[in-house]
Amino acid sequence: MEQDSPINPRVLQWARITAGLTIEDVVQKLNRKKVTTETVIAWETGEIAPTYPQLERLAYEVYKRPLAIFFFPEPPDEETPRQAFRTLPDSEIQRLSSGIRFLLRRAKSMQINLAELYDGVNPAERQLVRDIRFSLNRPVTDLAKSVREFLGIDLSEQQEWRNAETAFKAWRRALDAYGVFVFKDAFKDETVSGFCLHDSNFPLIYVNNSKPHTYQVFTLFHELGHLLSGTGGIDKLDETYIGVLHGADKRIEVFCNRFAGAFLVPEADFDQRISQIHIDESSISTLANEYSVSREVILRRFLDKKLVSQEYYKQLVERWRSTPHHKKKDGGNYYRTQGAYLGEHYMGLVFSHLYQNRISVDQAADYLGVKTGNIAGIEKLLFS
Repeated sequence: MEQDSPINPRVLQWARITAGLTIEDVVQKLNRKKVTTETVIAWETGEIAPTYPQLERLAYEVYKRPLAIFFFPEPPDEETPRQAFRTLPDSEIQRLSSGIRFLLRRAKSMQINLAELYDGVNPAERQLVRDIRFSLNRPVTDLAKSVREFLGIDLSEQQEWRNAETAFKAWRRALDAYGVFVFKDAFKDETVSGFCLHDSNFPLIYVNNSKPHTYQVFTLFHELGHLLSGTGGIDKLDETYIGVLHGADKRIEVFCNRFAGAFLVPEADFDQRISQIHIDESSISTLANEYSVSREVILRRFLDKKLVSQEYYKQLVERWRSTPHHKKKDGGNYYRTQGAYLGEHYMGLVFSHLYQNRISVDQAADYLGVKTGNIAGIEKLLFS
């Protein structure tokens, strides 16, 4: 029986599939006795329609989509994970959680926001992704040196930070200044450290705020490697998928890891520091603190130089990763958390438009992804 409701059943099915959810997942998330597997199937075939309260829950809690989209005549055309992460094999694309798929959509929304707020033009006169010459045949150490010179941060300044959180904030400001936009979120997926979306005007990096700051720093430059190569990418904890890649896709993934290591731990300085060193966990930790990187980055440098065995590397990494990470809490402060996610650069951009009466308070809240009533708290955070 055809339904009279204007809700489009094809959009309901599209929203579920693009969220990476099964029909059983939807039933579980709705957690209502009256909603069964048969009910969801009937919604998607158009036999019956969800009630308005049910549709609100589907839109905002389950599929995390605007309510209006379910009344569209056709599912909207949007970039798929396959298109965004072309170097990721199909098997890994299929494993992406609904949370990561949602963050990918949020990242695309942020690119649209940036285009609207900047009238379609990246504000940086010198743009890192646009202006740096990239080639897979270019020595990674040479490229890392060029990027460091472009950013204007030498190794002595980096080593003065002595703190991974301070280092992340400094690198984030530097990338923002040269046209690369950085956002954070709690991914609720420990298998992914971050991802990036390539765009000729608004290249964007998203970092998992639940990871230690040393991992966040590495993720920044792994993803920057993708952007320099002209691809979107994702930084996964388990890198075994690289072994099934072929050709340029495999070379790009290997390059991104090597670039991040070469940039954060420059080879000449590293060689000098390890010339008389005894390699053990203590010396690895000391070097990691000096460069404000993770122990894995330092251990990988030793492995690349064949100073430790593959078995030693694997043994230490597995033990480090199995040790629970106790992330420093923000004390439950909502505004500080939002500030960390959005960054000073983006928040300042939104408020500058608000003060110039170019956008309303409601629009500012929409750009910031907060309720209108929270605007004052975000403003106080920004200018405190």
